[in-house]
Parts: sequence; structure tokens; C-alpha cells
Amino acid sequence: MERPKPIRSILENALRELEIDAHVKTYSIWGAWKEIVGESVALHTRPHAIRNRILFVHVSHPTWVQQLQFLKSALIDKINAFLGEPRIRDIRFHLGKIELEASPRQKEETWQSQKLEEETSKQIENLLQNILNEDVRKSLRSLLVKGAKLERYRKHLE
Repeated sequence: MERPKPIRSILENALRELEIDAHVKTYSIWGAWKEIVGESVALHTRPHAIRNRILFVHVSHPTWVQQLQFLKSALIDKINAFLGEPRIRDIRFHLGKIELEASPRQKEETWQSQKLEEETSKQIENLLQNILNEDVRKSLRSLLVKGAKLERYRKHLE
């Protein structure tokens, strides 16, 4: 009996046979955008689409569109160096919405990450003690905990 093949090799072969591997590799620039173009450029740009080996990039401001025109050939070289082959032949810069990445502090401080005080937890349990149906009690507990965390988070922001 043959040994089972690792799923990784099966997927790699399937992608290669379907000629999708090059596209997947090209789209890997989305995840490495900051690493490829540098932090200052990445703050004002986002890759948007690739068509016919042309990368379309959204840019935050017209001034940046102009500046990036001067950097176009260097950016193409950096992108193709990252990909290990010349997959991108041109870049088109267009004004577009740039979503700012949350800072590490912002990522940590969400309402869901708030810790409830022991007194609040006791109050929630006291409210639920007379509810006999376990599913209803569980759902209400979840709702009350989320509400308390959200309230705590809002107070924290003030």
C-alpha cells in the first residue's frame, strides 16, 4: 500500500496543473505590501487589482499619485524581485479609499477584550439564577456579558 501524500504537495500540484500557482504567487503581494514598498508608501497606498500583468493601486491623495509616478519603475522592480520573476509589467495609480491599519494598541483594546469586574459578574449571575432553561440562561449570560464589556469599554474611551 502506498503512503499517503502530504496535502501540501497535492495542493501545489493541483495549483500548478490548473495554472493557478502563478496567480496565487502574484496576489501574495497583498500580504507583503508594506515589506515590499516600505512603510511610508504603504501608509498611502493599497494594491487593488491585477489585470494583464498591470497592478492597479489605490492611493490616498493626488500628491501621492504624482510622487508615485516617479517611483513606478523602482516599485515594479521591488515587486518583481519579491515575486522572484517578472509578473508585473506596469502599475496604474488611482485615487481610492485607504483603510488605515489599527495600531497594535488599538488591536488589543477592543470591547471584547475588556475584563469584567468580579462584582459585575456576580450581578449577572444573580440575575440569571431563577432562569431554569439552560439554553435561555446561556444566551442571556452572553448578552449581559457583552453589554457589560461594551459599557466598560465606552467608559474607558472617555
